[in-house]
Amino acid sequence: MAYRHPCRYRLQRSSTTLKADHTDTSLYRAVTKLVRTMKTESRPSLETVLDLMLDAVCVVDAEGHFVYVSAACESIFGYTQEEMIGRQMMELVAPEDRERTLLAAQQVMSGQPSLHFENRYIRRDGKRVDIMWSARWSEGDQLRVGVARDVTGRKRSESLQETVYAISEAAHNTADLTSLFEQVHQITGRLIPAPTCFVALNAPDRGRPTFPYCRTGGDPARLPLEPAAALCAEVTRTGRALLLTANSEGVCDNLKALAATDSFCWLAAPLATAQGCIGALLLNDTAENATYCEQDIDLLQFIANQVATAIERKQLQARLERMAQYDELTGLPNRAFLFDRLKTALARARRNDERLAVLYLDLDGFKQVNDGYGHSVGDLLLQAFAQRLTQHIRETDTVARMGGDEFVMLLEGSPTAADTAVVVTHILAAMHAPIELAGLALAIQPSIGVAYFPEHGTDEASLLRRADEAMYQAKSASARQRCSSPLAVDTLLDKDQR
Repeated sequence: MAYRHPCRYRLQRSSTTLKADHTDTSLYRAVTKLVRTMKTESRPSLETVLDLMLDAVCVVDAEGHFVYVSAACESIFGYTQEEMIGRQMMELVAPEDRERTLLAAQQVMSGQPSLHFENRYIRRDGKRVDIMWSARWSEGDQLRVGVARDVTGRKRSESLQETVYAISEAAHNTADLTSLFEQVHQITGRLIPAPTCFVALNAPDRGRPTFPYCRTGGDPARLPLEPAAALCAEVTRTGRALLLTANSEGVCDNLKALAATDSFCWLAAPLATAQGCIGALLLNDTAENATYCEQDIDLLQFIANQVATAIERKQLQARLERMAQYDELTGLPNRAFLFDRLKTALARARRNDERLAVLYLDLDGFKQVNDGYGHSVGDLLLQAFAQRLTQHIRETDTVARMGGDEFVMLLEGSPTAADTAVVVTHILAAMHAPIELAGLALAIQPSIGVAYFPEHGTDEASLLRRADEAMYQAKSASARQRCSSPLAVDTLLDKDQR
């Protein structure tokens, strides 16, 4: 049902609210007339109608002062009508929105009506409120008439949905956690001022958190790492987000000194997972007009929850990728990783007309260790051997565990037979000293076979087969020269590879 006011102010009924048509110029004419008559006449019925509206009506003079506000302003901005009259409008606008709000106001005063302009205001209680404005300028009256609608709920819902989607997309598309944190910083900055952002992850073995991500818009050398560490410890302990400013009360003793710091404004939220709190997401703003509020706490906690889930997902992905490429027992690359690396190395060797060597290693007497002392000791022996082996390779070389007690080394950079012999000598020397495990001193060495590209093969399979054959020849020679102890064996390089 439509209701038509005598002043031609048109009201429309929706399913839930009574709302103004922001595009109807009659409203603006009626309001300016109301302002003119309020000083000389008793309040007309139109003002009563305006006070019933859920949307707020505001009239601002050329200097930006409120000269009239409807009753709805109190519920939206938190100030009574009397408190707002005479006040400078820009004082209520959120600092980060003042510049563009002033520009929009100037455009309205130049004769360009503004429809559906959105900005943020600071309520009397410190909370931020999102406002959608429609405004026109009355040249004759030198007044700017605006209709304001509180769209905080809608904006918050939209922001949360966009945040979930954006962080999910970032977690899916970024290659590593650092890239993910950079994206999170950008996403957060669109919702909350975030000139300085930290991601702190708990590291119990170190006694203090690590900071895989810390960025500031100021001097990087002055990053407040100590306060960030203290806040991370506090939100980890409590499991609750925290707002810390110079006026904070009721904070724990170790944060009181931080709270007393000039221009000190922090937000911190725990990164909570099903396994517990893994760290914290922290924002710091040292600007004089820093305006973090209770509303921002809830928002940052929401973001932190999404980030914690994304971190878990990234870490799980990294573990799965590592499991697919690395041997769980020794930490060395596995067979699949080796084949991929060998394929790439062969392509590079063909392109550059280079040589490469493949070494196949097998531990002599390993079966006796498993049979005599158990598989647990055998596993420890494999780990110790892998550790010694990695200490005697170059950064450009690759060592992998094929399975059981079999290992493969890939030497790139056109190694000569002499170069390979040096590597083999170093490996044998490294294994000369007994390995002490579980109260045992095990003297055990590998048999080693060598194959070269292109002399002994031109593809992965042929090179590995030839190196494996050479290794078994070395093992046979070693068996003939075995020492009296079944666990102390010599290892020979295949004769045709010397």
